[in-house]
Amino acid sequence: MELNELLASRTALPSIPRVVALLLTELDRDEPDLRRVGQLVSTDPALTARMLQLANSAYFQLARRIGGVSEALAILGMEHVRSLVAGAALGTTFKSVPGMNMQQFWRYSLDVAKLSRLLAGIVKLNQNAAFTTGLLHAVGELVMHLGMHAEMVQLNEAMPPLDLRRAKAEQRAFGYCYAQVSAGFAREWQFPESIVDALEYQTAPFEEDAYEPLAGVVHLATWRARAREARLDEKEMAVTFPDVVGLALTLDIDMVLQQEPIDWTSGQEASQFA
Repeated sequence: MELNELLASRTALPSIPRVVALLLTELDRDEPDLRRVGQLVSTDPALTARMLQLANSAYFQLARRIGGVSEALAILGMEHVRSLVAGAALGTTFKSVPGMNMQQFWRYSLDVAKLSRLLAGIVKLNQNAAFTTGLLHAVGELVMHLGMHAEMVQLNEAMPPLDLRRAKAEQRAFGYCYAQVSAGFAREWQFPESIVDALEYQTAPFEEDAYEPLAGVVHLATWRARAREARLDEKEMAVTFPDVVGLALTLDIDMVLQQEPIDWTSGQEASQFA
């Protein structure tokens, strides 16, 4: 399937059922806790995407595009948020994507978001934008599995979806990878250009004419989270570390690894994916 055809498919991204249930409970209160609502939405890539898409739509006529959930909440108001969550609730029975371990994917995406935020703080980039980009960086993988089921399952047999080499394998097989799909949707949703570019160039952030530091941050965060999922040992991590990207951001492997003690998704957060 060509990239343009896939982007035109209007594939609906699945939300995390447990997160939707917790949000419905919170929003049903007389005075919902906005901080709690924001925290819950920020764990769900699909809800985050829908919320930012609506906030950046022509309906609200904003002077600038926004890239963070807290800003979107302030703009939308509770009624719009309730409508979004109610819409997501209608699709919570559709919580599986053929060929994907969704609990692993949701956990991994949140880990990349957290790592991206921490690394962005070190190199003085916008941490909210980094978190959003990290959380949404691989939604294209879900879209590809939903829109190209047979091809993706065949690829999965040779290489798991979260393998460090996955982007290159998809590029060879289809002429594009999850990064271009994620960026295509973000562009259509009118996300800030910095987030669109970071998604677009995340797999090769400083090659050719591409220079988007946020893409480099997400690239390093993705490497670390995928290395953890693959349970790479110290030697394997040293061999696979993207040192060219690290050099461009003045982040060596030790600086990246030092972020992990407080960064991995906790047991309490992981329980939301059940």
